[in-house]
Amino acid sequence: MRLFRRVFKITAIVLVVAFLGMQAVRPARTNPPVDESQTINARTQMTPQVASILDRSCRDCHTNKTVWPWYTNVAPVSWWLSNHVNDGRRSLNMSEWGKLDANHQDRKLRQICDEIQDGVMPLSSYLPMHPMAKLSDQDKKTLCDWTDAERQRLTQAETRP
Repeated sequence: MRLFRRVFKITAIVLVVAFLGMQAVRPARTNPPVDESQTINARTQMTPQVASILDRSCRDCHTNKTVWPWYTNVAPVSWWLSNHVNDGRRSLNMSEWGKLDANHQDRKLRQICDEIQDGVMPLSSYLPMHPMAKLSDQDKKTLCDWTDAERQRLTQAETRP
């Protein structure tokens, strides 16, 4: 029994020291400047309802306006979340929508609808700490109707002389 306590004590000390040491490795929690004229809100015809859904469910990972909660200061969670945000922004950054050409915008609009209908977005790992981000069937319909309308608007803009 003494050997077990000693091993347990040493293991606990090693784990605490390792955890504290991990806190020294801090990922960048960035929010690059936003040119509001380049955002998806400024470049599309978006209803307040669509804007609200995107803000509630997509903003933290797909814009440069990420809200970094307290737990993003604690490793290894900070590493994981920083990586998710960077991946999300690389995939679709709604703060830089205006930098995409019409073909990329069309593909991203289609992707938005496809991924929310397939339940890929928002990520299931995001929802426990952000339950308000969960999309209802009505939210999904609203977003897909909007993406369809925007895609149609893009197509019409391309065909105009």
